[in-house]
Amino acid sequence: MFVSFEGIDFSGKSTQINLLRDYLISKGNEVKVIREPGGTEISEKIRNVLLDKKNSEMYMETEFLLFSASRAQLVREKIRPYLKKGIYVISDRFHDSSTAYQGYGRGLPIEVIQNIHKLAIGETLPDLTFFIDIPVEVAYERKQLKHSDHLDRIEESNGDFYSRVRKGYLELVQKENRFRVLNGEESIEEIHKKILNEIKIFEQR
Repeated sequence: MFVSFEGIDFSGKSTQINLLRDYLISKGNEVKVIREPGGTEISEKIRNVLLDKKNSEMYMETEFLLFSASRAQLVREKIRPYLKKGIYVISDRFHDSSTAYQGYGRGLPIEVIQNIHKLAIGETLPDLTFFIDIPVEVAYERKQLKHSDHLDRIEESNGDFYSRVRKGYLELVQKENRFRVLNGEESIEEIHKKILNEIKIFEQR
């Protein structure tokens, strides 16, 4: 089973990913958690370039193609082999992030992004995608709790950018049945409970 988590930065994805991983392992499953960008030696090197604040002059086309290159490597080196072995794969972001961030956020044509997705990931899509939704204002409040030295290049983007990204996500969730929308302002425990419920429903199909 392949599960991805999406949301604007500071939505609480990492917390829920760790809780889901621990639950699945407690039930005797083998689980691999991967992140985007990253997850392989090559992809992690690309990640460092993408998130380095020194690379402030990076063009949006460059940004998108680097994300896609990292993803293409991750899919072929890790995700597909894991799934073939029956291993649960939980991904902290996947291709939907590029559609939301580089498409709706940066303004790249969605059609172009979708065509590159076909090359980068082919038919490898998540079975379920959990979109943890929070207002941009809440994300900004949480952002203030993180020391500025620890923010990466994308996390330093302004509120208007994140508003466009969130709008993009809210449009995406209407287009594909694999999305499950969660209220990121609910308690950690309540969100986790809803995620487990969706996992159980999917597994009973």
